[in-house]
Amino acid sequence: MAADAPKRTTDRKVRTGVVVSDKPDKTVVVQITESVRHPRYEKTIRRTRKLHAHDEANDAREGDTVRVMETRPLSKQKRWRVVEVVERAR
Repeated sequence: MAADAPKRTTDRKVRTGVVVSDKPDKTVVVQITESVRHPRYEKTIRRTRKLHAHDEANDAREGDTVRVMETRPLSKQKRWRVVEVVERAR
């Protein structure tokens, strides 16, 4: 690698969410909820988004709270991978 080559950054996004589906093999669907302030009315709004995340060990189950990290595209929809299971569902 040349001395003047740009250094690669590894600042990947990390999110925490709840598994809403574990039906596909080695994949979980994670629902991410974030609170944002409305720009004009300043009311707190809760926004949800669903991510498809790669789960190599098939470890996460529906209802578990998991931490996911951004990664390279693994399939048409999967751009995230499960880092850890934060809390098990009861």
